[in-house]
Amino acid sequence: MQYSNFGKFIRMKRETLLPKVSLNKFAIDNDLEPATLSRIENCKQAVKLSDVGKIASGFNMLASELLNEYENSKSKPL
Repeated sequence: MQYSNFGKFIRMKRETLLPKVSLNKFAIDNDLEPATLSRIENCKQAVKLSDVGKIASGFNMLASELLNEYENSKSKPL
C-alpha cells in the first residue's frame, strides 16, 4: 500500500467537516501538535500509526476504517 497522498486525503476530509474545523482545533482536540498535522497534510512528514489513530478518532472512526476509506478513495482524484 502506498500512502503518499494520505495527508491530502486527511486535509480534504477535515475541510469537509460540518461545522468547519480549523487545523489547529482538529489537532488540539485530537492530541496532536498543529505543526505535526500541518506537515502531514502537506505531505512533508510521514504519518505515524499512532497519529493515524488520533486522526481517525477526530472523524469518529477507527484507524482501520480511515485507512480503508483512503484506499477506496485512491481511484478518485484528490
